[in-house]
Amino acid sequence: MTTILILNGPNLNLLGHRQPEIYGRETLDDVAAACRALGETLGLTVEHAQSNHEGEIVEMIHRARSEAQGIVINPGAYSHTSIAILDALNAFDGPVIEVHISNIHKRESFRHHSYVSLRADGVIAGLGTEGYQAALRRMATLLA
Repeated sequence: MTTILILNGPNLNLLGHRQPEIYGRETLDDVAAACRALGETLGLTVEHAQSNHEGEIVEMIHRARSEAQGIVINPGAYSHTSIAILDALNAFDGPVIEVHISNIHKRESFRHHSYVSLRADGVIAGLGTEGYQAALRRMATLLA
């Protein structure tokens, strides 16, 4: 079975509680359950991980090189700051899809740039938590 790592960055552990007017009321566990269910219908094994620590995210990407065929990543604020995460993703051979729950282009100007986008095979922003499912559908197409 094809394994997809869904990787979430800082503060996404607070999903459903932090700024629900921007990020909605679904929790990260809700997102994970919906993605696992969709993954089953698409023939994908979906693994989830979250960290508030940049180095840990880099390590998870390194492990994915041997454990996953694709990565869906919501790097949170690290989108705008982390060359280390970009470098780790550049060492990953499979497709990468970047997800943002909010439309980062409607927000503060510092959120308009993403280092991760330089590596991403697709970027989904502003679809709420449904963006993760859109990313999984695209990932299934890319890996078919």
